[in-house]
Amino acid sequence: MPETTEFRITGRKVLLFTVGAFGVIIAVNLVMAYKAVSTFPGLEVKNSYVASQGFDARRDAQIGLGWQLAADYDPKAKELRLNFTDEQGFPAEVMGLSVMVGRATIALDDTRPEFTCDAGVFVAPLVLPEGKWMMQIEAFSANGTAFRQRIDLMVKG
Repeated sequence: MPETTEFRITGRKVLLFTVGAFGVIIAVNLVMAYKAVSTFPGLEVKNSYVASQGFDARRDAQIGLGWQLAADYDPKAKELRLNFTDEQGFPAEVMGLSVMVGRATIALDDTRPEFTCDAGVFVAPLVLPEGKWMMQIEAFSANGTAFRQRIDLMVKG
């Protein structure tokens, strides 16, 4: 008969297993916490209370413009198109435009495309890989009223 070796669970083995298992859990949590903090920019505004003080007035002024915005990304042409229209459906008179395109969770891919106006439609060459993107758009009317909108954009392959 072959000789069998006996496996015994001792207090030392239980301690090593428990410390090892919790060590792995803690190490994974620390890595994930570091990644979360290091990749997310976090702040939208420096002081949310101060930013909220003029919110109603800014919102009412923007609604008063009567503008509508249609955004479209064409992955084949690699173009981002923004179409601002007024209450009657005609092209809105946009005096200034600033757009930031990026991922919602990481600032590494943030870009500010340069737009040209073509028959009332703002067009920018832009290469966006597949996935979820967001745009923060700020446009100004002739009288200086700001139009701000955040749009989620899904790019499909």
